[in-house]
Amino acid sequence: MFQKTVLDNGVRILTEQRSGTRAVSLGIWVENGSRHEEPRQGGLSHFLEHLLFKGTKTRSAQRIAEEMDAVGGVLNAFTGKENTCYYAKVVDEHLPLAVDVLSDLFLNSVFDPEEIERERTVILQEIASADENPEDFVHDLFSLDYFGDHPLGRAVCGEADTVSGFTRDDLVEFMAERYRPGRVIIAGAGNLSHAALVDAVGGAFGAIAAKPLQAPVAAPEPRSGLFHHPRKLGQVHICLGAPALPHGDPRMYVAHVLNTLLGGGMSSRLFQEIRERRGRAYSVYSFLAPYRDTGYLGVYVGTKAEWAREVMDLAVDEMAKVAAGQVTEEELGRAREQLVGNTLLGLESADSWMTHMTRSEMHRGAQISVDEITRGVRDVTLEAVAELARELFTPGALTATLLGDLEGHSVDGVGFGGTDTEAAAANP
Repeated sequence: MFQKTVLDNGVRILTEQRSGTRAVSLGIWVENGSRHEEPRQGGLSHFLEHLLFKGTKTRSAQRIAEEMDAVGGVLNAFTGKENTCYYAKVVDEHLPLAVDVLSDLFLNSVFDPEEIERERTVILQEIASADENPEDFVHDLFSLDYFGDHPLGRAVCGEADTVSGFTRDDLVEFMAERYRPGRVIIAGAGNLSHAALVDAVGGAFGAIAAKPLQAPVAAPEPRSGLFHHPRKLGQVHICLGAPALPHGDPRMYVAHVLNTLLGGGMSSRLFQEIRERRGRAYSVYSFLAPYRDTGYLGVYVGTKAEWAREVMDLAVDEMAKVAAGQVTEEELGRAREQLVGNTLLGLESADSWMTHMTRSEMHRGAQISVDEITRGVRDVTLEAVAELARELFTPGALTATLLGDLEGHSVDGVGFGGTDTEAAAANP
């Protein structure tokens, strides 16, 4: 059962009471991420997330870790492009401890200068190692190529030169500026009482002074074209993408079905064509990256340099075929049920429910029930998929990022492989 309370200062408290479990997941979410940083602040949201675990007015970093370990709990956090989350997962009887620890971190962190310097070295190592996995690193490069100098294009961790220069004042001022009550959501899911959680956090969080929220950062203008990042690697890692839908767009169910058809599993078009039929890649898949006011749908392939042009053309050809309506009802039905199954199985844990209801609140301003998701997915038609594909996969709108050594191999001129949408529609 879902319940919501909004404190006078704008802090939102959400709960989803779930029977048949002893687990409780509790998160304090802030609608702030790397998107909200100026160039000189690159990585500040991520640095701040790390620092909140490094000591409060009453707890040392070691004591924080010991208290959660002592009850078998999990305490962690993550920073994204548009939000940050501090969360704990405990057995229900230890929920008061989780509330106390998370509230203490959020409200009473001291930002000790020695801890700042220690954590700075940790984050600098994290930045230095970020490009050691090229399959992950190419996604960071794609965001940079696609969004350019907009904050959405920059890495969440920031760059070494910005992180090296952050001061304690930078952290304190940024938290005061961005962590405002109207951006804070406290969410709990599992075996818990909504009234008890409101009582536990309402006093401390309700006492935070309400402050006006700054205007949102403007949407970026995406860049198209081919971007090569040379590096001596055994493979060429490729991300190929096109503009897609933002969170909250009513066609998002169609976008998810389209993504699943294209590269969402072992039966998808890309996997079957590029890996199974042609053996040109071990890893190939598609992905959606929606944001508040923009987004993209991308394809990843890791392959040999000599096959790079071929697999890019194959990927673009599959996009064109879907846009031309060359999808069967059987294929569509399989994709829809795959999504429904993934959704239902993915909401089996308290963690996933906590995340689901918070993101529903942030992206839609209302809860999206499982029944609504199921109906939305199952109502997607072949016509709707083809129409959206035609809108997204237009020649000239594609962005391609390649990481690896292409010496002696040309990939210029990748388009719709000589088969544009109209031609494919006329010759299925």
